[in-house]
Amino acid sequence: MKVFRWDNDKNELLKNSRGVCFEQVVILMEREELLETVEHPNQNKYPGQKIATVMIDDYAYLVPYVQKSDEIFLKTIIPSRKATDKYVRSKK
Repeated sequence: MKVFRWDNDKNELLKNSRGVCFEQVVILMEREELLETVEHPNQNKYPGQKIATVMIDDYAYLVPYVQKSDEIFLKTIIPSRKATDKYVRSKK
């Protein structure tokens, strides 16, 4: 089983500014409740980074992360209007 890691200061910032946290993302990733996982489109600048798309409270978020052999490091959580339109609003 992979170990999830993140920056605690970043997590507090996300809780205060966006109302979401890495703990929510970890639960979704462990349950394999991801809408999509893709390679980061700019591999020159972000080598090996992937982006998971998750849904939290009927809104889609992009979560860039780096996966090593025994851990997954979560970078940030970005609200995405485009992903919400694609995955949430299109199903209503």
